[in-house]
Amino acid sequence: MLADVFPFRYKTRVTDAQPLKPLVWVAGSKRDLMAMPDEVQDVFGYALHLAQSGGKHDQAKPLRGQGSAGVLEVVEDWHGDTYRAVYTVKLGAAVYVLHCFQKKATRGIATPKPELDLIATRLKAAEAHAKGATP
Repeated sequence: MLADVFPFRYKTRVTDAQPLKPLVWVAGSKRDLMAMPDEVQDVFGYALHLAQSGGKHDQAKPLRGQGSAGVLEVVEDWHGDTYRAVYTVKLGAAVYVLHCFQKKATRGIATPKPELDLIATRLKAAEAHAKGATP
C-alpha cells in the first residue's frame, strides 16, 4: 500500500483552501482578453486564477508608475506579438482586471503612455468601486 511507502501526510486538505476572490472586469478588459489568441488567454487566465487564490504568477511583476495599489502586469509573447494583462489585488476583497492589450509600440519594452494613462483612469474607477462609490 502506498501509505506504507510514503507515510507523510499533507498538512492541509483541499477542503481547507480559501475561497477565490471574485474577478471584477473594469471597462472593456474582459472583451479585450477574449479577443486575444487562446494560448495567451490561457496564460492570463491562469495568472488571474492564481491572484484570486492569493498566489502570484511567475510572469507577474509590478507595473511601474502606478503608486502603491499593487498593480501587477503579466506579459506574454506569442508568435512575435506581445500581450499584457494588468490587474490589482490590493483593493477590497476582489481582483480588479484593469486592462488587457496587445503592445503595438515598435521600439523599446516600455508600456506606451496612452496605455498607462488608460490604466491610471481605470485604477481610479476600481478604487471608487472598492470603496462603494459609483465610478
